[in-house]
Parts: sequence; C-alpha cells; structure tokens
Amino acid sequence: MKRPLLIFIVLAFGLSWAVALPLWLGDGLASPQLAWVATLMMFTPTAGVLGVWAVSRTPFREWARQTGLTFGDRKKRTAVLLVVTWLGVPLLAFLAMGLSAAAGLVSLDLDQLSLLRSALRAQGVQAPADLGTVAVLQIVVAVVAGPVLNAIPALGEEWGWRGWLLPRLVSSNGMLAGLVFTGAIWGVWHAPLTLLGYNYPRLGSWSALFFIGFCVLFGVLIGWLRLRTGSVWPSVVAHGSLNAVAPPALLLGDAAAPPNEVLVGVTGLVGWGLLALAGAALLRFSPVRRAQPAA
Repeated sequence: MKRPLLIFIVLAFGLSWAVALPLWLGDGLASPQLAWVATLMMFTPTAGVLGVWAVSRTPFREWARQTGLTFGDRKKRTAVLLVVTWLGVPLLAFLAMGLSAAAGLVSLDLDQLSLLRSALRAQGVQAPADLGTVAVLQIVVAVVAGPVLNAIPALGEEWGWRGWLLPRLVSSNGMLAGLVFTGAIWGVWHAPLTLLGYNYPRLGSWSALFFIGFCVLFGVLIGWLRLRTGSVWPSVVAHGSLNAVAPPALLLGDAAAPPNEVLVGVTGLVGWGLLALAGAALLRFSPVRRAQPAA
C-alpha cells in the first residue's frame, strides 16, 4: 500500500524541484524562464501517476476509470457540474474582490483601471485609449475560454492530486481528512515557487506556508467535484478557470494602493472565507456517500 504512494510523491516532488532548479540558480521569480518552469511543473503529478501505473500493471482502460479520466458512472451529473464549475469559479473570484472592496481592504479603480494600465506598461505594452473594452474582453476570455486554454496543464496536476491521490487518501483516512491531506500535500508541492514568494510576494518565503491554507480550502471544493462525479474533469475545469480569472480580477484594483494579495481576492483571506463556506455547504448538504475506489 505504501509503495505506490512513495513512487508518486518521489516523482511528483522530485521532478518539480528539478524543473524549478533554474529559478533557484538564477534570478528567481524575475527569471524569464518562470512561465515555462511553472507550466512544466504542472505535469510532474502526471509523471507520478504514470510511474505508479507502470508498476501496477493495470490495464489502461481500467486505470483511466479508477483515476477519473472518464466521465464517471453518471455522465449527465458530471456534465451539469462541469457547467456549474465553469461559471462558479469566476463568480467566487469576482465576489471575493467585491467583498474585499466592501470591507475596505482594497480600492477598485473601475473608471481608470490604473492597475491594469500599470501592468500593461510594465510588460512594455501601450495601453489603448479604450482600456475598459480591453478589460471586459480580458475577463470574458478568461471566463469563457480559460478552462479550455488551461485544460492540458491543469490536467497535468489534477490527474495526480484529485485523480489518483485523493481517492487513495479518502479510502484510508476518511472523507474530510482525505480532502484536507490532499490539499495540504498539493500546497507543499508548490514550494519550489512559493518559497520564492510566488502568489504572495509580500510574504517572501512565508508564501509557501500561507499557500497551503488556500490549497486545502480550494482542494475541498475541487476534491468534492472529483468524488461526486467519479471524474477528474470538473476539477480540471475548476483549476483552469481559477488560473485564468484570478489575475484579471486583482487587476481591477487601484495602482495608487495595490491590492494586498494576502487579504483580498479569491486566494486571499477574504477568498478563504468564501471557499470555507462553499466547502462546508457542499459537505453538509450534498455529501459524497461513496468514494471512488483507490487506484
């Protein structure tokens, strides 16, 4: 029982550190290699799954079913939850920004879009006169196309975390503990980037610890999707959507008082509260009666 888990952890974590090594030997998050390193890291959990499959000798069709690559036994339910997730994650992201503004934790600049203008300038892009249209298009593309554009790298992670690891930890530790443990492991896996300040630059290396909290809470939601449907695809959509909508949501802030990412947005403490409420509601009112068997 422990050997597959060891194989998975060694491959997922070892390869992620190997991929991120150029950042540590170079300019860190300022490195021009950051984008491809972060993307390539997302495929290391899949390498872990493939490593376990190689020693399990399970026929791939059965392995695909066990690890959630199919649409599950109730395909209509999976399809409905795919649509709900596609719309729900952006709703959470922008609701978190709205609540952050209502609580006085962030100043929104919806008229001048100064933070978006500043971000474009930092990339060497001249902001157009009609920046509002650009912002709207950016958000629409993120909401509508984000899950598709991010599907492959998101699957690279989710096939490992929710596809293979989650059912195994739930079967051995129970529903809530399995969800929490999977989220915590997922958060720790980000350490090659978060120790450099990724996602929370104000925190520096403490970002690695802080991000675990977010991963646990968001992991409960997307873990519930996996267990409820028997499919990893709703989790893939949720993950891809989050990566697409979270940055443009933060860019609605004011450049004169940039958002404190520790507090605001879906990945900040306000978002944590929303995610905790959503996760508690799902587990209370729509519990998973029977987890998928561990692969």
